[in-house]
Amino acid sequence: MKTLKALATYETIIIVKSEISEDSLLKLIEQYQGLLLERGAKNIIIENRGRRHLKYPIKRTKDGIYIQLNYEANGDVVGLMERALKINDYILRYMTNSTNT
Repeated sequence: MKTLKALATYETIIIVKSEISEDSLLKLIEQYQGLLLERGAKNIIIENRGRRHLKYPIKRTKDGIYIQLNYEANGDVVGLMERALKINDYILRYMTNSTNT
């Protein structure tokens, strides 16, 4: 019998290349939302923070689109999510923080 791990609250910020089309951006967001739902994440809130100029170039890119994901999940889901983010060519950077106090 599997034991369930306690859910913690996480916030993931993703910086996407600015040259991505609107349709591709929506598909990308749906892909990661689906991954979270598939693995049992709860209370998923996704917010597009918009296009911003980066302080320094990342992979020769000067602008990026910031996406914020807030969700409740266990640590295994976060690891899986970060591995999926790492292999996507449109993702410039990502960072996940636990927002539990």
